[in-house]
Amino acid sequence: MRRAQRTISHPAELAGIGLFTGENVRMRLLPAEPDSGVVFRRVDLEGSPEIAALADNLTKPRRRTILKRGDVEVNTVEHLLAACCGLRVDNLMVELEGSEVPSVDGSSLPIANALAGAGVVDQDAPRKEYAVSEPLVIEEGDATLVVLPATEGFSIQYLAELPGNGGGSESMMARWSLDPARFTEDIAGARTWCLADEVEDLKKMGIGQGLAREHTLVVDDPGDVSELRFPGEPATHKILDVMGDLFLLGADLRARVIATRSGHAANARMVRLLTERMRAEEAREEVRDTGLDVRKIMKLLPHRYPFLLLDRVVEIEGFQRAVAVKNVSINEPFFQGHWPEAPIMPGVLQLEAMAQLAGVLLLRKLENTDKRAVLWAIDKVRFKGRVVPGDQLVLEVETQRMRSSMGQVSGRGRVGDKVVCEALLTFTMVDG
Repeated sequence: MRRAQRTISHPAELAGIGLFTGENVRMRLLPAEPDSGVVFRRVDLEGSPEIAALADNLTKPRRRTILKRGDVEVNTVEHLLAACCGLRVDNLMVELEGSEVPSVDGSSLPIANALAGAGVVDQDAPRKEYAVSEPLVIEEGDATLVVLPATEGFSIQYLAELPGNGGGSESMMARWSLDPARFTEDIAGARTWCLADEVEDLKKMGIGQGLAREHTLVVDDPGDVSELRFPGEPATHKILDVMGDLFLLGADLRARVIATRSGHAANARMVRLLTERMRAEEAREEVRDTGLDVRKIMKLLPHRYPFLLLDRVVEIEGFQRAVAVKNVSINEPFFQGHWPEAPIMPGVLQLEAMAQLAGVLLLRKLENTDKRAVLWAIDKVRFKGRVVPGDQLVLEVETQRMRSSMGQVSGRGRVGDKVVCEALLTFTMVDG
């Protein structure tokens, strides 16, 4: 049984230095509606542009995870997303006065404490889960990231390689099985780390401006290593990075993850691969008797009475085909002015009902993006029969083409065995 989605009860606020940009950043964490996911809002920019925490918005990692939409970026999101993963916070609006999530102490602990203090609550909607069905492997030089099927839950094993006391290197292992009740105590406090000779090199490259001993562990400094918060802290922090990066799937991941010396580049490749596999499997699924009644349809479509023309979606086959019904009543408001003495459902409203069903189908394809489908053209329209009070209009649409910028759907309506209308609908994809 899928768990309930979760958000926070009350706003929370944090401030600090950006680890890589050196910016002073203020961040507000706000409750969000079911199915909205984690969204970053840059309130320091005109129009307060938003970026969803999804693999679609990943850009090339530069020693941290960066989300980008258009010209707008949000840097170092992984520690916040790890806290969301660890505490099972699925829906959150993150307002930033700057381009980077504040480091605070270099771990996920301050963010996890802020979320827990704001009150994590269940919502009236199930959380999507993706169960890996076959092993997936990413290799980056001598680093590997493996995701294996699991009967239940989500676990990570990470093997790090650190400088040894007498030269050479030594291995450090950490493990974690996702348990929200233990996240804050057992794993969230692991701090980010680097090597001593990397600090100045990073700053010369124009990054790492916020690196400081207060929140960055220098693993080849004997003084720093002697003050570890717990054994295996460097490897444990890498687990936080993996958790945060894989959270960009937008669904709970049921899998066993084994990482060896991997970093953000391998993590990004893996979450893109997982997203691709998940969407492909969703597209192959055939769903019958969907149970999408008018209340659930209204959660997908912006239309409302008297312009919502679907009563129930009864079949969905992946992203390819959908069927819905419209029960035509004498009480329909359009009958009052359209041939009231001999009521016939207007053909343009039959096409509108068809377009609304196409919207439901396309929105399933676009649910993990910031795109929306807007009707652009109607072609090959044919009206072949009347639709009158007492009829049940059965609408069927089928995807013909689907690209990032457009979608095309063929549709038809029938009453009983008789086709009464048909058309080819073209939609343009616009930013939501």
